[in-house]
Amino acid sequence: MQPKRVLIIGGTGFLGRHLANRLAARGIAVRVPTRRLAPCGPLLVLPSSEVVSADVFDAETLRRLMRDVDAVVNLVGVLHSPSGKPYGAAFAQAHVELPRRIVAAAREAGVQRLIHVSALGAAHDGPSEYLRSKADGEAAIRDAGDALRWTIFRPSVVFGPEDRFLNLFAGLASSFPVIPLGGAGARFQPVYVGDVSRAILAAIDQDFGIGGTYEIAGPDVWTLAQLVDYAARLGGHRPLIVPLPRSLAMLQATVLSWLPGGLMSPDNVRSMDRDNVASGAAQPFGLTPTALDAVAPAWLGKRTQRGRYARLRTQPRRAP
Repeated sequence: MQPKRVLIIGGTGFLGRHLANRLAARGIAVRVPTRRLAPCGPLLVLPSSEVVSADVFDAETLRRLMRDVDAVVNLVGVLHSPSGKPYGAAFAQAHVELPRRIVAAAREAGVQRLIHVSALGAAHDGPSEYLRSKADGEAAIRDAGDALRWTIFRPSVVFGPEDRFLNLFAGLASSFPVIPLGGAGARFQPVYVGDVSRAILAAIDQDFGIGGTYEIAGPDVWTLAQLVDYAARLGGHRPLIVPLPRSLAMLQATVLSWLPGGLMSPDNVRSMDRDNVASGAAQPFGLTPTALDAVAPAWLGKRTQRGRYARLRTQPRRAP
């Protein structure tokens, strides 16, 4: 049965906005909590959307948010945290403690359906605090057992319009003729934001994947250097990409972590020690993944006056 209202925790982010639009197009109402109403303009104009000023880390607030909802989607994730054992406090709060509180609140509120978005590569023995905390967050969901109809998704790095991935690379290439790159050989299987939201909708709308953990990736594997080069060329630039050895990559990440916006951290570099590549089928439920080079020129190509790099759509450089 199609749900009438879905609570999206972390719904003000890049993926959350796309999911909210897809749900609204299906006639499903969305409730999105946020600490700051200012960046929520695109959500406020959606039909049947409800943007609520709320602190989702407060247990009582979570219970109130879950009143009269049929499903909960947790999209909350952070990329940076002060270091700690076994992981930093920000990772512990966002990736582990929040899922535990969501499970408890859902059970108290009588909400049966829970979709939890984790990360490809999450593992208790992962090379980074980020991946280890994501694994413990998944464990908190599984601990609910049969009390909830839960589904866990593990997307690869997500790309799309307004992302902070390809657009970041294209922006750097427009400003710097030389890009020193840590983790240049790291392998990724980037997934289109529309594919991720489509899989989540299938789980919500058709009850697919109950009790399962599913990877979501694109059809192709790229190295980080190839992704940077591709995004740069779509924007009309050809910077010199200089791969950095591990020691310099960690030094670069340390410096960048001190700058406003925190573009990179040493923990991010450690995450790239493990390939961000699906272990099996790229997507669940028989869904067909969207190739990066089939859609990225639509927005990155606009960085050029004539879109002269659109031919790259048929000439991607992929990792072997």
